[in-house]
Amino acid sequence: MTRDLPPAQALRARIDFDERELATRRAYFEIEDADLERLGRLGQFAQRHMDDVVEDFYRLLLGHAGPRGFFADEATIRRVKRLQRDYFLQLFAGRCDLAYVEDRLRVGAAHEAIGMQPRWYIGAYRHYLSILHDKLFHDFPDPAEASAIHASLLKLVMFDVSLAIDAYIAANLETIGRHQAALRELSTPIAKVHDGVLLLPLIGALDAQRAQQVMDVVLLRLVEEHARVMILDIAGVAAVDGRVADHLVRTIAAMRLVGAQAILTGISPQVARTLTELGVDIGAVPTLAHLQEGIELALALVGKQIAERA
Repeated sequence: MTRDLPPAQALRARIDFDERELATRRAYFEIEDADLERLGRLGQFAQRHMDDVVEDFYRLLLGHAGPRGFFADEATIRRVKRLQRDYFLQLFAGRCDLAYVEDRLRVGAAHEAIGMQPRWYIGAYRHYLSILHDKLFHDFPDPAEASAIHASLLKLVMFDVSLAIDAYIAANLETIGRHQAALRELSTPIAKVHDGVLLLPLIGALDAQRAQQVMDVVLLRLVEEHARVMILDIAGVAAVDGRVADHLVRTIAAMRLVGAQAILTGISPQVARTLTELGVDIGAVPTLAHLQEGIELALALVGKQIAERA
């Protein structure tokens, strides 16, 4: 699983970027060995202009209210400028391998982590190329040579843009997934009644999607808690349809497979009528009118009982 990999490799694994994908994308962006060799010969050019390019680059970013808000203080600005110098030098390292890809993927993930939308760094990349264009045509008197270098840079920078966006999307989807998981937990608030006994009070509409979520969360918690009994209290569910009833039955069956007993409480007359009309068979499941009765039964199943204090 990607979580067991080092962060950079996990990023690459998340978007299925392997040697084959590297070859495919290099071919699509027309990045040839000759382009990398051409750029690899420009180490002195890169060192000579690195500071000017980075300062000009950040003049654009810090000159606009939108991107400026992502740089909290001078320490942050110094840090990102240092990282940008490293990025700039790697454009002229003469390589485009998986290690290079992992480094570029970090850029997109970092942007997503601070909330910087792609529009800001796509605009910044454009400015990057504009700065380099001017530097190249100033340093290389032969326009054909300057144009060839700029064309190679354009290929590699656009390759970088694609990687940054891939990483941004992957990181954003993961963030959304975490939020959705948190919302699912909020919509299925499982409480621990006693060791081995869990309670899930279901409230509100119970459509097919939420019913599936209930099954997933219930099974996970049963295994995590080593629980023997799960009380499903549906007093707050106004109505169910055939699909929801089917999910409910499937959830109860799945609970049995992980060694847990289900208890249903709080079935309203309307829900009871619907289950009967649909022919839903829950005969093997204890059903009780009130939650208190369900708790008493659940405790009895694990060898406990509620005793009044003297």
